[in-house]
Amino acid sequence: MTFELLDWIVLVGYFVVLLGVAYWVIKRESKNTEDYFLAGRNVGWFVIGASIFASNIGSEHVVGLAGTGAEGNMPLAHYELHAWIVLLLGWFFLPFYMRSGVFTMPEFLEKRFDSRSRWFLSIFSILGYILTKVSVTIYAGGIVISNLLGLDFTVSALLTVGITGLYTVLGGMKAVVYTEAIQTVILIFGAFVITILGLNAVGGWSELRAAAGPDHFNMWRPSNDPDFPWTGMVFGGTIVGIWYWCTDQYIVQRTLAAANIQIGRRGAIFGAYLKILPIFIFLVPGIIAYVLAQQGVLEYSKSDEVFPALVQYLLPAGLRGLVAAGLMAALMSSLASVFNSSSTIFTVDIFKKMYPDTPEDKLLRTGKIATVVIMIIGFLWVPFLEALSKGTLYQYLQSVQAYIAPPITAVFLVGILWKRATSQGAITTLLVGIVIAALRITAELITDDTSTGIMAQFASINFSHLCIYLFCFYVAVLIVVSLLTKAPNEDQIEGLTFGTLTDEQKASAKNTYTLVDIGASVVLIIIIIGILYYFSG
Repeated sequence: MTFELLDWIVLVGYFVVLLGVAYWVIKRESKNTEDYFLAGRNVGWFVIGASIFASNIGSEHVVGLAGTGAEGNMPLAHYELHAWIVLLLGWFFLPFYMRSGVFTMPEFLEKRFDSRSRWFLSIFSILGYILTKVSVTIYAGGIVISNLLGLDFTVSALLTVGITGLYTVLGGMKAVVYTEAIQTVILIFGAFVITILGLNAVGGWSELRAAAGPDHFNMWRPSNDPDFPWTGMVFGGTIVGIWYWCTDQYIVQRTLAAANIQIGRRGAIFGAYLKILPIFIFLVPGIIAYVLAQQGVLEYSKSDEVFPALVQYLLPAGLRGLVAAGLMAALMSSLASVFNSSSTIFTVDIFKKMYPDTPEDKLLRTGKIATVVIMIIGFLWVPFLEALSKGTLYQYLQSVQAYIAPPITAVFLVGILWKRATSQGAITTLLVGIVIAALRITAELITDDTSTGIMAQFASINFSHLCIYLFCFYVAVLIVVSLLTKAPNEDQIEGLTFGTLTDEQKASAKNTYTLVDIGASVVLIIIIIGILYYFSG
């Protein structure tokens, strides 16, 4: 990407504003762990919604979705319509989380079940964050920044980690969510500019549809499609979506920073509206690039080059700098979120669990040290990730969430819906889930198209369909084991399941929403249904 002086001025201006906000937050020193990890539970709905969106959208997300649009893989847009699942977080899950007063998702599992489930999810989450989210984001960031600024990859990765880590360590959750609010505005504005200029370049929306053809606007494939069966995209995608949006610390922590359920829910509703945007500001530009390439006015050799090629072709000086700032915003916001979530889980669910009498000031120091350590480990893992990306394992990382999501989704969902679910049922489900996930990944590694036998058949099942089968199996395991073991003490799980809500809690819940909240949610569902219908070929 060619940069001119005006682009550099815009990019530097972005960093000045970003670090200025971070400095303002850092000066308001955190007094305790609630202040540091949950921003004092005093964040407004706008900031929460923007933070949810920014945490989800990374630079690899932006580049990848544009490539997806160019290649005609529109069925992947189903994942962007998980906006309705973000509503599920606000209306269904969040009241139980906030009522329990927890900091983390593993902590909620301990209150609902026992410490075994908490330890399992704590260790599993941190390892998963470091080996995938932290390292992948640093890796993608190094590539993006080296391409944007012409710097060495290692220098770019260090720059990414250094700046993001600095304000995350010093400012905690407050610095993360307030900088993410700014980054969301920049990212959305920059991407909208590309969409508008791109539509103008191809002659408008109707011309785009005519030139691209129906396949580029069809989200629905037959149920026997080997890559994107609609059954797997809708039902399997929902299971993964509930895990990601409703039970993962990475996302849920933003809503827990609200002062009360109503503000947290409104933040989730706002975040759900923002979640619809990637279809129009990332996927559609990819389709525009495909049409421009067919017309011979745009060139790219592979899908990852689609977005940079569009920026270079469509944008004048200054706007290129703004979009570059947007890409870096997407990268930094995702990285800051995972840094903060990882250190929260380590400090609250592991360190404090081991040393329960630790004073608040030491817990704060521990959280900051944990962030630094996670940064270092994630950075050190990047060379291994870079090597793996040249083989087959890196490809499997893209579908691994379909294997790890079902047991966690089953435990949280059944645990809230059914008061009879027991701690033994929960830990059995989680352990069986990890074993089967490991078997599936192993099967994929040791078999190919010519292999035969049970492992080959297991590896050949479409990952999204397998997600559905596994979820149903884990629900059955949880129910059967629970029925064979002693029922939980209802006093201990009061307010943590539908069946143990008191009359006072039910009455209080009615005061946490208004007709505006209901109306906004209904309108969003109607919009999602309309999009699903429009993109049906």
